[in-house]
Amino acid sequence: MNIILPILLIAAAYLMGSVSTAILASSLFGFPDPRTHGSNNPGTTNVLRLGGKIPALFTLLGDALKGLIPVVVAKALGLDDMWVVLIAIAAFMGHLFPVFYGFVGGKGVATAMGVYLGLNPVIGLAVLVTWMASAFALNISSASALIATLFAPFYFYLVTKSAALGFGLLVITALIYWRHIPNIQKIIMGTESHIVKDKN
Repeated sequence: MNIILPILLIAAAYLMGSVSTAILASSLFGFPDPRTHGSNNPGTTNVLRLGGKIPALFTLLGDALKGLIPVVVAKALGLDDMWVVLIAIAAFMGHLFPVFYGFVGGKGVATAMGVYLGLNPVIGLAVLVTWMASAFALNISSASALIATLFAPFYFYLVTKSAALGFGLLVITALIYWRHIPNIQKIIMGTESHIVKDKN
């Protein structure tokens, strides 16, 4: 295989991942920059707090597409699992460390979800269902994301038996946990924000 094509796709995936949907949403919908307001994180949850449901949906879909599109293209071109997962990681790294915004990006959960759906829609939906079940049970967005992304590599390995996919997705999971260290600390202390606020 010509190595130039997958290398170009890795670069393109990183650049696509580097486009911050949250920052675009703040410009389009006219709410404060999510990097400097709220939780200072350019992600869906902070956009929801700052701009409301429509900008948050825009951010969620945009961030997910950044993970989904490069993976779908790589698979359509017949690249093997190793190259596909490297392209997926490149898109994910672009979201975390965007070249266009001083290498300061989001936490990567929506982009990871896009990657999962691009790799295998059925397994991706299983990860999404895991997130939804965890969110319903715990009422904490960050905890739900951590649980779902923890299971994702194992779901993919059990179904596909691909070591490349299993290991590559473990890398993404590790990075998500690293970016969520402050959230993990808040969860342990019982101070993490809830999805639905208690009325009492």
